[in-house]
Amino acid sequence: QVQLVESGGGLVQAGGSLRLSCEASGRTFTRYTMGWFRQAPGKEREFVAATSWNSGTTYTAYTADSVKGRFTVSRDNAKNTEYLQMNSLKPEDTAVYYCAAALASVSDFRTGYGIDYWGKGTLVTVSS
Repeated sequence: QVQLVESGGGLVQAGGSLRLSCEASGRTFTRYTMGWFRQAPGKEREFVAATSWNSGTTYTAYTADSVKGRFTVSRDNAKNTEYLQMNSLKPEDTAVYYCAAALASVSDFRTGYGIDYWGKGTLVTVSS
């Protein structure tokens, strides 16, 4: 059974940091694009960041403009885990963060459609 399990969410003050982890199991995700979406209350789901497979064990990282310079996405293939390091958090970063995986290009992935696997989400709350 394929699973994506997020962890690392919680309550943090503005300006603080959190690191989210997404542990994948049930299959090999080497060639998958993996990444993060978020959904704030009353808002649509939005793309946050992703890693896209190039060749061998190399990946390219992509981040949305809204988090660029503050969030860093990375992948540890040996652990089958995707990470999202979030620094300089703002109240507007408050959302449920979802891990996702798709055998697709990052341009398709970031639309949120055609995702093969979704995690259940982890809540991040940033207080002002």
